[in-house]
Amino acid sequence: MRMEITTFASHSYSDLPSAASMPTTSSSSTRPIRVIPMQHPNTNPTSSSLPPNVAISQWASKVRGMTWLQWLEFFLPCIRWIRIYKWREYFQVDLMAGITVGVMLVPQSMSYAKLAGLQPIYGLYSGFVPIFMYAIFGSSRQLAVGPVALVSLLVSNVLGSVADTSSELYTELAILLALMVGILECIMGLLRLGWLIRFISHSVISGFTTASAIVIGLSQAKYFLGYEIDRSSKIIPLVKSIIAGADKFQWPPFVLGSVMLAILLVMKHLGKSRKYLRFLRAAGPLTAVVLGTLFVKIFHPPSISLVGEIPQGLPKFSVPRAFEYAESLIPTAFLITGVAILESVGIAKALAAKNGYELDSNQELFGLGVSNVLGSFFSAYPTTGSFSRSAVNHESGAKSGVSGIVSGIIITCALLFLTPLFESIPQSALAAIVISAVIGLVDYDEAIFLWRVDKKDFLLWTITSSMTLFLGIEIGVLVGVGASLAFVIHESANPHVAVLGRLPGTTVYRNVKQYPEAYTYNGIVIVRIDAPIYFANISYIKDRLREYEVVVDSYTRRGPEVERINFVIIEMAPVTYIDSSAVQALKDLYQEYKLRDIQIAISNPNPDILLTLSKSGLVELIGKEWYFVRVHDAVQVCLQHVQSLKPGYESSQSSRSSTSDEKPSFLSQLFKPREESRTPTDLESGNGRPPLAPIRDSQSEPLLSKEH
Repeated sequence: MRMEITTFASHSYSDLPSAASMPTTSSSSTRPIRVIPMQHPNTNPTSSSLPPNVAISQWASKVRGMTWLQWLEFFLPCIRWIRIYKWREYFQVDLMAGITVGVMLVPQSMSYAKLAGLQPIYGLYSGFVPIFMYAIFGSSRQLAVGPVALVSLLVSNVLGSVADTSSELYTELAILLALMVGILECIMGLLRLGWLIRFISHSVISGFTTASAIVIGLSQAKYFLGYEIDRSSKIIPLVKSIIAGADKFQWPPFVLGSVMLAILLVMKHLGKSRKYLRFLRAAGPLTAVVLGTLFVKIFHPPSISLVGEIPQGLPKFSVPRAFEYAESLIPTAFLITGVAILESVGIAKALAAKNGYELDSNQELFGLGVSNVLGSFFSAYPTTGSFSRSAVNHESGAKSGVSGIVSGIIITCALLFLTPLFESIPQSALAAIVISAVIGLVDYDEAIFLWRVDKKDFLLWTITSSMTLFLGIEIGVLVGVGASLAFVIHESANPHVAVLGRLPGTTVYRNVKQYPEAYTYNGIVIVRIDAPIYFANISYIKDRLREYEVVVDSYTRRGPEVERINFVIIEMAPVTYIDSSAVQALKDLYQEYKLRDIQIAISNPNPDILLTLSKSGLVELIGKEWYFVRVHDAVQVCLQHVQSLKPGYESSQSSRSSTSDEKPSFLSQLFKPREESRTPTDLESGNGRPPLAPIRDSQSEPLLSKEH
């Protein structure tokens, strides 16, 4: 089998006048450079740039082309699953899933209403209209909407400082908050602003939910201990209040609450660990309520507080009031909207992926917004998707929004017929339901994982959770988001810049720190910029380029021996964007290098980058001949120039030319320096010194090889 060596050097021109004009040792030892021209963009605005209104025209054309069915699906996403619904196959599993979630929602909604500082009936109201509206306007087929612990805590924390929980104003503000949150969600959905939430890292979310879960658990301690504690979202006042009232401790509510909590945790564990017992997870809250009610009915313990009278019937239509407080509630509305996006959209996307359909996060936001807006006209406080109920809905086999409608029917029946039975539910049983739900939010496993994998994310987690615990929820969220954005800005302003070297035996260039065996060339620095280049990071990049002129000497070097750096090759394949500030900075860098006789070469810029450089005049300034398709192409050309710059090169060429016709003696052949006869391949693969016993030919490290 014969190996034929083929070599290529892709350059921006079809010929290299400068390279071709270089003298060579002989025609037999010269390796010709075959070039692949780089396609430079046409900077003529009439031919390369689109009209300014092209996006509007395309959007208008798309809108005009939509059919009535597409319009219907746009405003009513439920049409998408109604069209493909298989009644015989799906209805039974949707019915069972809806009943399961509904049975779970009834006691949970009352518990979360108590956590929010509202009467339990408002929890049932919040699980009534929103759940029906989401089934129509929401795009997820498994998401279970209703009251959740985290939003309830936010409502309690903010409104508690404005009005007394027993006052009518407190309830009106909670309902007004639902309207404001719904409007914000609708606006964000319509303007497609859901991407904003991507700037909040997962470690911030995990730290926030962990701290919030601890605060929620402590806030429910009063129903276990039998005495009142201060309402606060900070851990220190809560702990002080619990310790201060220790002399009022009562055993009956503590024992009952602890037993109910143990039952809930055991049922949840069995439901998660054994598939045939998964119904226990959903039945846990109902079991706690039933057992607690039976205990109270049988033993009538005076020290255990009960839910009390709950109005019977469906909520009446009413317009939210107390709009004079709307301005003060705007920050809270934004905070709850952010939490709703994080909790709901994340869950909905995960469930959509598991069930094999696509989900539009902006449509999801709009669906949640409509649910809250319409819910506020029927006495609901802010709602969003529940992680626990959505998981149960999915595990129960829900296929569509029918399961949500069934859950809504369960709530409707509870409001119409079952509220008299809820009067004897112990408060400690409802508190146990809340605590069992938030225990899963304490994400210590995530903290351990972050400590092992990324200390920076662990620091974010620690900062967010600590600030939330000690300074309150609002400050905790702001500090966490601020720290997250600061990390993003820092990473963007200090991008990764690597010195590249050639892997032995290949034409592949990689980071010399990652691959210590990779070697660089004398007189040439190859740098890769692994980020967009813009005003915030160009100064850092320029500093690194100057630094590498010196630091690169510490790496393994090959090629002709020269005294200084003559070429800087910038690999721009990872660069996706460059702005005008960066272009101007590159022009300044080029002028600075020019004064020091250093030439810049650009490798593999994408079409958009190349177009920007062309429009700015940087391509003409540097020279089209210094733009390359590959790093290796740039290295070949630079090596030839470096060889020509070596002292004594011209004299050796003329001397060799004058004696080319004379037959050298044996001794002159023996002691003749091999350096004079090195080919471009020798320059690429060698270190400038001949081996004592050469075992390879001059093509020992080919550019490309193919088998024949």
